[in-house]
Amino acid sequence: MNDANTKVEVKADPSNSKPGFQPPLFPMPGIFGGIAQQNAERAKEHYEKMKAASGEIADILREAYSTNAKGAADYGAKVIEISSVNATSAFDFLTHLMGTKSLSEIVQLSATHSRKNYETTSAQSKELWELARKVATETAEPIKKSLTRVLQKTS
Repeated sequence: MNDANTKVEVKADPSNSKPGFQPPLFPMPGIFGGIAQQNAERAKEHYEKMKAASGEIADILREAYSTNAKGAADYGAKVIEISSVNATSAFDFLTHLMGTKSLSEIVQLSATHSRKNYETTSAQSKELWELARKVATETAEPIKKSLTRVLQKTS
């Protein structure tokens, strides 16, 4: 016998059936149809607003990412510049150190270099901190303002 030709009969026991959703046995008044129509229209309006808002939010985040990437590149370039300055300073120190003739010159040169190095490092740290703050602000502020505007439009 072929499985495709096999029929399965299921007999439902009406005493064991569970209640489910069934259409009403009486006609629904017209007011309920109007309410359902209004709710469907509202849902469609809200859907359109949310769809537009999600598109705007995606654009905002793309722009913020671009700003952040530029800021990160600027920060990286500044770190490379600082590294170059520090390497040059170290080589200059070593060059001068090789030209010393006495222990007192070595101590004096080391003290001078340490003081300059401390001042330079402090200034470099401040510069990097300001650049990081600027990048964070330039990235966060437009997001904050734009998201507030978009979310107010949807409500």
